[in-house]
Amino acid sequence: MERLFSVPLKGGKLTDVYRCSLSELEGEIESYPSALAVFDDNSRAAYEGAPPSSMILPPGEEHKNWSSIDMILQNALRLGLARDSMLIGIGGGVILDMTAFAASIYMRGARCILVPTTLLSAVDATLGGKTGIDYGGAKNIVGTFFPADKVLIVPQLLRTLPEKEYRSGLGEVLKHAILSSDDALMRFLIDSRDKVLAREDGTVMEMIRLSLEVKISYITRDPEETKGIRSALNLGHTFGHALEALSDYRVSHGEAVAWGVQRALDLGRRLSVTPPELAARGLELFSLYGYDGSYRVPEELFPGYMDAVAKDKKKKGGAVRFILMEGQGSPVAMALSTDEVRSAVV
Repeated sequence: MERLFSVPLKGGKLTDVYRCSLSELEGEIESYPSALAVFDDNSRAAYEGAPPSSMILPPGEEHKNWSSIDMILQNALRLGLARDSMLIGIGGGVILDMTAFAASIYMRGARCILVPTTLLSAVDATLGGKTGIDYGGAKNIVGTFFPADKVLIVPQLLRTLPEKEYRSGLGEVLKHAILSSDDALMRFLIDSRDKVLAREDGTVMEMIRLSLEVKISYITRDPEETKGIRSALNLGHTFGHALEALSDYRVSHGEAVAWGVQRALDLGRRLSVTPPELAARGLELFSLYGYDGSYRVPEELFPGYMDAVAKDKKKKGGAVRFILMEGQGSPVAMALSTDEVRSAVV
């Protein structure tokens, strides 16, 4: 295995990020005599190995709830897992968030390895220590900070992703290009567009590495999201999460984030917060990758959209704060009026 990063997170705990092959992944999993591997139907079909102890949860955001956590905990108890045992999440963001959450509360903290099988989870859900489930109609409203021991990225697992899932991950990657303090990721995405869309292994892995570098630059300065620095990674998310909820999660997370970033860039430009050249360059990047930002929330659905915004967990002083861009790599959190939100999304 090739170690890409060693990232200090909560309490100085390190998460080591590795690139590995399928055979190396199988060997790693089999090396833990006391472990539980957690899949969903999709990731189990993609992984051909036979871990000693495993369980399969139904796929989808609608199963990111207490019932699924209870199933993980029941299996951990049934197997007699201890605090030094390993919970191994193999799947997309839903499975990884839930596996890490279950690990964080099982015996007040078991060990955890995360294996992303989607591009979105590789560049987003695996790194940073955030865990959680949806509750009361709000996304990720219940959770903990619990960094994984290891993140294992297997490029071969990304080859079989449906196009919609791959594009969902690209939405987060493009967001990171806007947040980057330099233009290395943006230039890479522009210059390597055809290879990125063709999913060439080396190109995809380099894209993931550059994208994670951007995320790491934020989370290591604010590992528990107490300084306001890490909240910048929510660029596009407040707009996007509300769209996800409004669509009953028929719109994928990455597509919703891509739409949300476009809304933030456009609104920031109109509010004279975002430099016009950055807004134009960012919107052009999303267009280059085929993201249509023209959708608008129908006026009659706007009250429901605002209800979803109000449930967003990223509040300060009781007000939901949106991330806008003051420049390349210079985000700012702002409370927006209802009329300003309406002008951005309707």
